Amino acid sequence: MVELHKLNSVFKVISLGIIMSSLLFFSSCNSTTGDEKHSEKMDKNLKDFAKYVDPMIGTAKMGHTYPGVTVPFGSVQLSPDTDTIPYAVDGHYNPDVYKYCAGYQYDDKTIVGFSHTHFSGTGHSDLGDFLIMPTTGELKLNPGTATNPDSGYRSRFSHERETAEAGYYSVILDDYNIKAEMTATTRVGMHQYTFPKEETSHIILDLMAGIYNYDSKNIWTFVRVENDTLVTGYRQTNGWARTRKVYFAMSFNKPIQKYGRERHDKQPYGGFWRKFRQDENFPEIAGEQIKMYFDFDMKKDEKLQIKFAISPVSTNGALENMKKEVPHWNFEKVKQQAKNEWNKELNKIDIDTESVTEKTNFYTAMYHAFLGPTEYMDVNGNYMGIDRNVYNAEKFTNYTSFSLWDTYRALHPLFNILQPKRNQDMVQSMMAHYNQSVHTMLPVWSHYGNENWCMIGYHSVSVIADAIVKGNADFDKEKALEAMVNTANTRYYDGLQYYIDMGYVPEDKNGASVSKTLEYAYDDWAVAQAAKKLGNTAVFEEFMKRSENYKNVYDAETGFMRPKLSNGSFKKDFDELDTHGQGFIEGNSWNYSLYVPHEPNEMIELMGGKEKFSKRLDKLFSMELPDKYFENTEDISREGIIGNYVHGNEPSHHVAYLYNWTNTPYKSQDKIRMILKQKYQTGADGLSGNDDFGQMSAWYIFSSLGFYPVAPGSVDYALGSPSIHEAILNLDNGNTFKVMAKNQSDENVYVEKVELNGKELTKPFITHAEIMNGGELQFFMNSKPNKQLYK
Repeated sequence: MVELHKLNSVFKVISLGIIMSSLLFFSSCNSTTGDEKHSEKMDKNLKDFAKYVDPMIGTAKMGHTYPGVTVPFGSVQLSPDTDTIPYAVDGHYNPDVYKYCAGYQYDDKTIVGFSHTHFSGTGHSDLGDFLIMPTTGELKLNPGTATNPDSGYRSRFSHERETAEAGYYSVILDDYNIKAEMTATTRVGMHQYTFPKEETSHIILDLMAGIYNYDSKNIWTFVRVENDTLVTGYRQTNGWARTRKVYFAMSFNKPIQKYGRERHDKQPYGGFWRKFRQDENFPEIAGEQIKMYFDFDMKKDEKLQIKFAISPVSTNGALENMKKEVPHWNFEKVKQQAKNEWNKELNKIDIDTESVTEKTNFYTAMYHAFLGPTEYMDVNGNYMGIDRNVYNAEKFTNYTSFSLWDTYRALHPLFNILQPKRNQDMVQSMMAHYNQSVHTMLPVWSHYGNENWCMIGYHSVSVIADAIVKGNADFDKEKALEAMVNTANTRYYDGLQYYIDMGYVPEDKNGASVSKTLEYAYDDWAVAQAAKKLGNTAVFEEFMKRSENYKNVYDAETGFMRPKLSNGSFKKDFDELDTHGQGFIEGNSWNYSLYVPHEPNEMIELMGGKEKFSKRLDKLFSMELPDKYFENTEDISREGIIGNYVHGNEPSHHVAYLYNWTNTPYKSQDKIRMILKQKYQTGADGLSGNDDFGQMSAWYIFSSLGFYPVAPGSVDYALGSPSIHEAILNLDNGNTFKVMAKNQSDENVYVEKVELNGKELTKPFITHAEIMNGGELQFFMNSKPNKQLYK
């Protein structure tokens, strides 16, 4: 055995204080109290809805979900990665990376390892930090390839020997016959590896690996072997986030026998006189290309456990996170605790459905909806700000990973009902971002103390306005309104100067101009609603006027929203079905012409009135798109489409509910049920597109319950056609809101009438207060439409 303590003292790389505190801490961690000998039991007050969660849903094709472990809104997402793809090949973007936004593809045959940070359902990625892989036999420090797995440390696996549950994941690594198990707390991932025979076993720590493998020169890592059971360090990357740094502390339940790093022959030695060999048993290593190994003497069927904590601030922060969250080595206790945390959140809605399949879809949607944004601070409240300074979150939990172009539509409105305190904290996290930003802007798409400037709009204002208008605003509302106004007036942001001066974004000055004009107009309306709630008449009037700018890109001659040039004329060669070069992003003019969620009555009047508009919606759902609008006949984007209605992209998510503003509200009902049935299914390929950090799942939850927030910033929800028999919303304020669908079936998709607290509704809307006050919403279902409904 290498005497690691003596080795470390020889090189003077660890202070005595850190050694002693670490030894005391980890010595205490190895002792198990009587209470800790038994794993936690499930809370008897909670129903076991976690059993319906299937983390595999969305792991195939382009669902971009991960099957691994996390807790609700957890900082750690410990999950298998089935490949690591270079972001660029020969200096050019590699389109294959898009498949691996979550690190895992269901159809792959090998696992590279298990990394600790992942996005769920996004269209881009930047994570996959700290990949760990257990191996036996010949030591290999490169991952190999999917076509030749024997060339590296990766392993073949099969789904028959893989288990994914809420808070627990396991798989047999076939090449090593190692059983890999994992669970997690908020900031700690816990691994458990059962080795098959008595021999030297390896743990690979690949600090170069990432979900998007950027050039190694964009990675800097540091590793410090503190003692024979504790390793600390950090990983800093320059990728989607310009500067992202994550610290770690890794503890083993057995002493390390030997450790080292991948040897680079050009420089096998380090130090001023290159006296010390740094590729074996050298306790402090830094560089761009660090891959470590740690060897252990393992007996047959012995379990090696690893606690891996992360921190946005320091290795000491990671150690404190580990000490507070997992001060023991009881894997089963952590596993049960994670399941309990999921059941606590899933019990916020208790449903009765037609089938177990529907329960699986519903509770998996809740699971996906509660994966993010994620907590971004240590247990003491410290986190890294956007200005790269350390802050302490006083009286709120700091969150990160705001995919706001997606999530403002339904996810944050869902939080205002089911997660009101968390949503308030998310707003405060956005305000912290604003206060630290040299741009004095609220976040657009931010993660890990970085602004990525991804997608369009300034949709933080929608999230904040929705919270203010709905009375879920235990924060400085006046300061928040100031931030909203300043964000909306940031002239150098993405064509906003043209929008402010001209009333639209000209296509010859700034691309995706129509989409930007329409989304800015909606955001301005949201600012106005917050101002109205707070009694600020001047801001209300200014932004209500700006919210009408959607009219400036409407072409009455064609009946479509259309790109306009800086000279005031419409762009020629216009194709309302094309998504390229027509002034739109993630949609065509057919989709975006319906994006005026804040003024549907005015939009309908602009487009010829209720009857004509209803027929327009009919055509949207029934038309066929020619093949020329797809890259090929197998184009994956077809999966999210019904006619020309694109459910896989968010700008259409409110569209089925627009019938409620016509004389034919019944037409929304079969469309909603069709989308629920066709676009959300069980199985790895059950999602019809990216889950988009929970937005797709939030749409499913709302629509299954029978109502939807068409315009966040309004207190109204549009009614649809619920797919559940019964649902009880257990609200944080102590009230319950019950939804019932009488005569519910796959055939009875139409609503005969609706009653709220025993009174029949004459309009297809309910309010936020009516939900939060508790009560009973009852739908009476039929197989035939009621054309006189709500009249």
